[in-house]
Amino acid sequence: MTQHAHRMVRHALERRTIEVLSTKRVTAHMQRIIFGGEQLRGFLSAAADDHVKLFFPNPEGELVLPTLGPNGPEFPAGVSPSPMRDYTPREYDAKRCELIVDFVLHGDGPASTWAEQATPGQKIGLGGPRGSFIVADDFDQFVLVGDETALPAIGRRLDELPASARAYVLVEIPEKADRQPLGSQAEFEVVWLERDGVEAAQSDLLERALRQLPELPGDTFYWIAAESRRVRDMRRYLAEERDIPKDWIRATGYWKADGTDDDED
Repeated sequence: MTQHAHRMVRHALERRTIEVLSTKRVTAHMQRIIFGGEQLRGFLSAAADDHVKLFFPNPEGELVLPTLGPNGPEFPAGVSPSPMRDYTPREYDAKRCELIVDFVLHGDGPASTWAEQATPGQKIGLGGPRGSFIVADDFDQFVLVGDETALPAIGRRLDELPASARAYVLVEIPEKADRQPLGSQAEFEVVWLERDGVEAAQSDLLERALRQLPELPGDTFYWIAAESRRVRDMRRYLAEERDIPKDWIRATGYWKADGTDDDED
């Protein structure tokens, strides 16, 4: 068997309407929402950093969802489309048809604004995930690096690691009140890095912590998610200064400082 063989699994693209069952403020800037609905039956998310498209009510308060056309998603003409954003499925309970999604509350944007006021009974749209990148499980250890937007994926990765694994986690958050409980069967260490008023795009806490991480014995897989420019810099550091093989790094820009979504690897 090939050592460290990752797999990409494609899924049939489905569009669903889901309903808010409950909400909970996990930390100062994180809102957890549990969704349900019969349309969640058959939902599949096979990797910890999967993402789905969530569709929120348009300015008129309506859900206007796309259909899949020859050139990709197509919205009906003459109406305002529903804003859409990418989110990590934090946990899915197939028996109960319940999906947990954690939302970072950052004060603006259609997703954050909607999540902060969400109440049971409200509905949004969901599409995907389109595919799952399944990381090989035969590394000696895993290094997980991310800001608060990466916490749902980091938490899920820790939940799913086997007891034989070891993980080192670097998490940058706005303030101490944004620390949240993390658990795993695996042995793991977490370093919380608090910006305390510094803008997320201007911080370098993750970069410095990554550089200070000692050389680890054996083979290490590095997973990184944060602002796009910062992710590129950290990936370049690992590849060029630490000579980490490209296939041992998965680095994704979860957002851009200019306000647009990103998704690079």
